Amino acid sequence: MKIRIKGNSIRYRLTKTEVEAFCKVGFYEEQTGFKDQIFKYVLRSRENISHLEADFKNGTITMYLPEQNKKEWANSELVGFQHSISIGKDMELHLLLEKDFVCLDETVEDQSDNYPNPLMGKKK
Repeated sequence: MKIRIKGNSIRYRLTKTEVEAFCKVGFYEEQTGFKDQIFKYVLRSRENISHLEADFKNGTITMYLPEQNKKEWANSELVGFQHSISIGKDMELHLLLEKDFVCLDETVEDQSDNYPNPLMGKKK
């Protein structure tokens, strides 16, 4: 699982194996170790919500996906989910959860478990 944070925007991208694992158990976690702390980012399914939600507690960002969406995501063509949450006076937190596609440009990153990019083979 990859995380991208820019300003008030958080984006998680999951490979095929990660999406399948998440959809089976409703939980997936990654972590980055620092000298004195560990930063975690978690995806968890949750009952009784209708859209993506998130919180940040104890060095962990947790993004929540509605349980009904978790059940269908792995076996569908649906790329992902997005939602914006009001976090105060004229401020929003933008959330994006998506399947990780193979990059179209050159990269040294292992992409063998990524989803096929729908733009592959199309002329620019």
